[in-house]
Amino acid sequence: MRTKRFGIPAEAKAVRYPVRLLRYWFGYHLLREEAVRCAAAGGGIRVAEVGVHTGQMLEFYRSVPSAPAFARWTAFDAVVLADKLRKAGYTEVVEADFESPSFSLGAQYDVAVVLHILEHLFDPESAIDRLARDLAPGGAIIGGFPVLPDLLVHSREAAIRKSAAKMGHVSVFSPARVRQMARAAGLEAEFYAGAFLVRMKGNPIENSALWLRLNLLWGALFPWWPGEIYWLMRKPAV
Repeated sequence: MRTKRFGIPAEAKAVRYPVRLLRYWFGYHLLREEAVRCAAAGGGIRVAEVGVHTGQMLEFYRSVPSAPAFARWTAFDAVVLADKLRKAGYTEVVEADFESPSFSLGAQYDVAVVLHILEHLFDPESAIDRLARDLAPGGAIIGGFPVLPDLLVHSREAAIRKSAAKMGHVSVFSPARVRQMARAAGLEAEFYAGAFLVRMKGNPIENSALWLRLNLLWGALFPWWPGEIYWLMRKPAV
C-alpha cells in the first residue's frame, strides 16, 4: 500500500501495511473488478461516491499504476471542499444531503461508493434504496462501516443514539443487516468480509505482510467480529 499522498495520520504513514487503510484497499479492489466488467461491456465505469471527506478513496485508486480508467467519478457530500476534490481528480462535485428523501444521483451510475457514511445516518436502509434507483442494471453499491454481532446491534444502536454528537455514529450494523438492507432495496449482497482481528495503529507489527494477511483471513472467517466490514451489493442485470 502506498501512503505518501493521503491525508492520514503520521503513525499510519510510518508503517508499510496500515490496517486502518484497508477501507480503501477493499474499495479499490471491488471498484477495479467493476471497472474491468464495464470495460468488457464496452464502456468506462461511472462512479458516484457519497460522503467523500477529502477524496481519499479516489486518491488511493489513482495511486495504483495499473488502476483501470474511469469515465466519470462524481463526488456527493454535504460539506464540499470543492477545490481539493477537483484537484483529487473528481469529474464533478455536488453538494447534497444524503439523508434527504429527495436525494438523487441525478444520472445513472455503474457503481455507488458509500465508505463510512451510513453509520452517520438514522435511516441507512432508505439511503441505500435511493442509491439503488440510480444504478445501471447490473450495477453495484460498495460500502463499509463498523460491525458487531447481530445480537448486539439493537442495544448498541439505542445506546449511541442517546448521546451521539452532531455527525456522530447513530446506526450499528452486522452482516445480517447488510443482507437485509440489500434485499429491501432489491439488491443481492454479493460480497462481504470483515477487515481485521485487531488494529494496532502505527505499531511496528504493521510492517509485516503476514500480520496483514492474518487480519484479512480473520475478517473473512468472522465478518461479525467487532471491527469493520466491507461489502458489495448488486442490482439485477434485468
